[in-house]
Formats: sequence, structure tokens, C-alpha cells
Amino acid sequence: MGNAEKSWEKRLAGTPDALAVGFVESLSIDTRLYKYDIVGSIAHAQMLAERKLISRDEIRQIKDGLIQISEEIAAGRFRFRTEYEDIHMAIEAALIAKIGEAGKKLHTGRSRNDQVATDIRLWMRDEIELLRAKITCLQKAFVKLAGKYAGAVMPAYTHLQRAQPVSIACYLLSFVEQLDRDFLRLGNCSALLDVSPLGCGAIAGSTLPLDRKSTAKQLGFHDISYNSLDAVSDRDFCAEFIFDCSVIAAHLSRLAEDWIIYSTSEFAFVRIDDAYCTSSSMMPQKRNPDMLELIRGKAGRIYGALTGMLTILKAQPSGYNRDLQEDKVHIFSASDTIEACLDMAQAIVSHARFDTKKIAAGLDEGFLDATALAEYLVGKGVAFREAHGIVGSLVAFCEKAGTKLAEITLDEFRRHCGKVEPDVYDSLGAAGVAERYATEGAGGIRQGKDQIAYWTGRLAKR
Repeated sequence: MGNAEKSWEKRLAGTPDALAVGFVESLSIDTRLYKYDIVGSIAHAQMLAERKLISRDEIRQIKDGLIQISEEIAAGRFRFRTEYEDIHMAIEAALIAKIGEAGKKLHTGRSRNDQVATDIRLWMRDEIELLRAKITCLQKAFVKLAGKYAGAVMPAYTHLQRAQPVSIACYLLSFVEQLDRDFLRLGNCSALLDVSPLGCGAIAGSTLPLDRKSTAKQLGFHDISYNSLDAVSDRDFCAEFIFDCSVIAAHLSRLAEDWIIYSTSEFAFVRIDDAYCTSSSMMPQKRNPDMLELIRGKAGRIYGALTGMLTILKAQPSGYNRDLQEDKVHIFSASDTIEACLDMAQAIVSHARFDTKKIAAGLDEGFLDATALAEYLVGKGVAFREAHGIVGSLVAFCEKAGTKLAEITLDEFRRHCGKVEPDVYDSLGAAGVAERYATEGAGGIRQGKDQIAYWTGRLAKR
């Protein structure tokens, strides 16, 4: 291609300093946008031809040249030269080298400002669909695992203290609910970014008779942006996208934290497959849940990307500023990291096993049936606040006596509350409590089975 001449350098005296060339380039980051840049360029060229700004022969040359460049990049034959700063100029320079004068007309009515704003939206639209597909796969893995343990019960925790008994299925499906909010959030982000900035130029549009709705339709956008000043500088959707990735990361990190704890010898509730563990270089007995720990750790990387993106946006004057070149660093980092975490989480969940015998053996530790006992007293006409105090006293009694609520004699119950009847024992025992939950969405056996059926049907429609 000869010496790399920049699109703007005739305005300035002398030759760009090599240090400045290296500092300003983004080609090392934005090459992944090449497909979108080429698709956007073809749509722009088609519109130029429709508006008689280029000839039929020129549009044919431009299309053929861009398709050849796309094939070269895909095959690894394209030479990326950082002198061209970014993917947009690299492709344009290659096109001019291939087809000559016609290639120089491609940038008619266009700026890199609206070009990159379009490319990022096209890329993100596809990336969101990919992430939503990965979320759905992880949800299905949870539902399948829940189906294996629909009749099993485990403790639920608040403040990391035993709280109430729940079905293992309901515990697992709590993550499906979280992930579904992530799925919806990403869909909302996709809807908000679905407008085309192409044709807004550098900041104020063009005096040429461009048809922005034509390019928007060709590129599958729902509409065009209606203010050129905002369109070229709008990166709200980038911050929202990284925020959405951050919330997904938070949910995966909570899962990781749970299972790191539950896989310890002290708990031994869940077994992580060896394929997703490591051992120690010194201690031969170790099975370390390193993949889960890395999921937990990588959340910090995504949070950092969000902070970086928001910091870029916080103090810019109106219009496009070169600071926005840094947006892709954070967008791509967040998307790559959350993709990897979703894939790993699905693999771990798909191969995990719960030790139901171990869980059942200790299920009646920790007075998981205390709340159900208080509600039993409510059913006998005792005000809940009073019932709460009575059961609290009974728990204290059991702790001193080294016994369980279900082992208290009827006489002892009646010493604490005269309204207790022999049927009190029907309300005790953690496993039995999980069978008796009455409210919709509760953590019981029936509700778990209902939720499995609901999510199986819902996810099958995606």
C-alpha cells in the first residue's frame, strides 16, 4: 500500500511523530469490528448509489473490494498496519489500494465518528444475542439439575446461619430467576441501542442528500437517531451493557461463593467435578474449586470496566471526543470475561452433584422448624409476636438440654404455651416443613416441582 497516509494529515505540518502514532492507534483493539465496519460501509455505499452520489460501476467496485477484504481478514491474510490508527482507516486504505478512485468516494458524507458509533452498535447487538443464548443454556443446566433433586431438602441460610428448610430444587431455581432478570436487562439494552447514527457525520450531519433511513433499514436498525450531536457521542448503551455484564457477574459470583462454601469438608453439600477443580503443588490431598474462585474474582475485572466506562463519560464536553476511543477497551473486556464465566458456570452446574445423604443427616440441626412451630401457634390463636417469643424460649431450652424441638415432651410444650396440642409434632422436623409450605413461590417440595415445570416450558420457547 506504500506509505500510510492518514485521512487528516494534509492539514498539519510535518510528519506525525512515531510516538504519537503508537499512542493514538486503536487497531490493536478494534480489529474485531471489521465485519461490522464492512457491512456498514456496504450499506453506506448502496445509499450513496441510490442518491446518485456514486455510479453503479463504483458501487459494484466498492462492494466487491470490501467483500475481498473481509475474506482476507477472515483467512488471516490481511496485514493490519497501526499507522492507519483504526479498523476503519485500515479497511478504507486497503480498498483504495484495490480499486483506486472509487474507493476514495466511500467516505462521502461520513465521518469516523458516526462510523464507529454504528459499528459498536452492530457488534453489541450481536454480542447481546450471544450472551442471552449463553444465559439460557445456564438456566437450562440449573433446571436439569433441579429436576434431579426435586424431592430433596437442604437448609437455607440468612446471615450464613441456618434459617428454614427448602427443597434443593428451589435453591437452584433461585439462580434461574436471577439469570432471567439478566436476560431481560440485556434485551432492554439491545432495544435502546437499536437506532442508527450513520449519516450524522462528524457532529452536524451533511449538506449532501443522504438517506439515513435507507442505511438504517439495510443494517436492520429499528430507527435512526434524530440528533446528530448526541448520536456521535452517545455511549450510554455501552455503560448499560457493561452494567448488565456486571450484574450477571454478581449473580455468578454469588453462586461461586455458595458452592465454594458448600464444597468444603465442613459442609460437603455439593461435589464439584474434578474436571473443574485443581490440586495443590504442595498438599496432595487438595481439591480446590479454582474455577469457582476465578468466576468470583473475574467479577472485579468487569466492575473495573464499568468504572472505566463511566469515568470516560463523566466530564466530556458535547460532541465527539477522542476519549471515546477507549470505550472499546472496557466493552470488549467485559464481554469476553462474562462470556467465559457463563461458559464455565454452565459446565460446573452441568456436572455438579449434591450429597443428599450428608445433607439429610444434619438437616434437623439448627432448629430449621422453629418458624413453622411459631406459625403452628398462630393457627391456635396465638398472636405472632407472642408465638415468636414462645418459640425463642423453647429453642433456648433445647440448646441447654441438647435436644431438638421435635423431642420436647407435650408437657414441656404446654408449660410454655397452654394452647399446644398433640398435633404439634406434625409441624416439626425440617423435611416435613418443606412439604407443608403453602404460599406460591415458597421453598417447598411442591413449589419446587411447579417451578421446574414452569421454567422447562418457558425456556423451551427460546
